[in-house]
Amino acid sequence: MGEPGRRAVRQMLPLLRQRWQVDFVVVNAENAAGGAGITPNTAGELFSAGADVLTSGDHVWDHKEIVAYIETERRLLRPLNYPVGTPGRGSGVFERGAPPAVAVVNVQGRVFMPELDNPFTCIADEISRLKLSTPVIVVDMHAEATSEKIAIARMLDGHVSAVVGTHTHVQTADEQVFPGGTAYLTDAGFTGPHESVLGRRIEPVIKRFTTLLPQRFDVATGRILIQGALIKIDEQSGRALGITRVSEPLLEQQGSVSSGQVESRL
Repeated sequence: MGEPGRRAVRQMLPLLRQRWQVDFVVVNAENAAGGAGITPNTAGELFSAGADVLTSGDHVWDHKEIVAYIETERRLLRPLNYPVGTPGRGSGVFERGAPPAVAVVNVQGRVFMPELDNPFTCIADEISRLKLSTPVIVVDMHAEATSEKIAIARMLDGHVSAVVGTHTHVQTADEQVFPGGTAYLTDAGFTGPHESVLGRRIEPVIKRFTTLLPQRFDVATGRILIQGALIKIDEQSGRALGITRVSEPLLEQQGSVSSGQVESRL
């Protein structure tokens, strides 16, 4: 979420990769540029910090310069279920320095969201195609409705390594591994300022609700966290062995955060 979120990634991601010996990092970056959308410069900033792949969502086209960039940068994905002919791609297979490679799929829900192709029908063929290249497949399900996220994850159980939801900016507490071996979390939360309303300054949002008048929703600045999930996957089968929620403050904030405020378990 905006500059505070990018700062958290720059500062914390290299440390967390080293601490937990992380092989591969997927970052949903659709709010990276000013709180909405992504630009070539902000994408480059996240790649330099250690992101291997960037996913997106309904704000992917907010900055016009991303249209040409997404055609040439295969590590930046847009939702799979855009119509044929849309710039960019919705999935990819990415090397990580040792076999197997990691396939990442970005798909977007339709409940309370812009109308795209049906994610349930379009993703099945894509998963079958990716399985020819690797057993390790990670899905970013960018959606508003919890039921839609859970339903697609249940449908894909046993066929992909993980389904992690994005979009609602509120980290959920339902991390689990389904019977078929697919790790699941309804929403990874968001990396950025949590003394806020979904990353925006509090006062204008309250004023919008109380007066119904237009407001400028600037990105907030306080209590910055990096949030997500740490997933352990068997390299041979592609089955998930565990999933852990991650919620870590910036280093300069850690001395002032009590043990009850941060979720970080291994």
